Amino acid sequence: MSAPATLAAILARVEAGERLPTEPWLAVVPQPGPRAAAVVAFPGFIVVAADVDPVWVRDLVPDGDLSAALNPPFLTALCEKLGHRVNNIDMVLTASPVSPVSLPAVDVDHPRVRRARRYRDDITVYEVSGGVLILGRGLAGRWEAAIEVDEDARNAGVGRSLAAAARGLVPDGRPVWAQVAPDNAASVRAFLAAGYRPVGAEALLVP
Repeated sequence: MSAPATLAAILARVEAGERLPTEPWLAVVPQPGPRAAAVVAFPGFIVVAADVDPVWVRDLVPDGDLSAALNPPFLTALCEKLGHRVNNIDMVLTASPVSPVSLPAVDVDHPRVRRARRYRDDITVYEVSGGVLILGRGLAGRWEAAIEVDEDARNAGVGRSLAAAARGLVPDGRPVWAQVAPDNAASVRAFLAAGYRPVGAEALLVP
């Protein structure tokens, strides 16, 4: 089975629960938008979503080396070629929709909200006692959730509740995605407890 030609098409197949091809195991597709290029790793399948020559990529990524594209040598070379920097290497999770949730949107000035606006469109913010939930369209137009729990409200289930609420707040019953730093164990546990499943890892390369 051939690899899809765009990152959006690849993500749609992951949302649908389809198994991605492992032959070819490496796909180089166009950068999905001006905000970020990306390297996205799924089991047995790597995507370099950047406006670079596929031959250049394959010269730097050894055949069959599924870890090379997310290792410092390749990411450094890709950043230099694009004039970008690596944002982070995150665990990527996704969750299917649930019944709609009623939670009022708010307009708040919050550091996590300001950061989200740099990387996402169609931002909506929800606030509860002890934390905020931000939903927006991120990489290749997918719906992404980000949460921030106040320090004095941690270890009380607020993060898990917000992550779960996101599944019922995405328009049109679409799946929701989350990017979590692997070292942020509390956030990883919250999203897992809310029914998200890990599907891969990714590095965003931003101007």
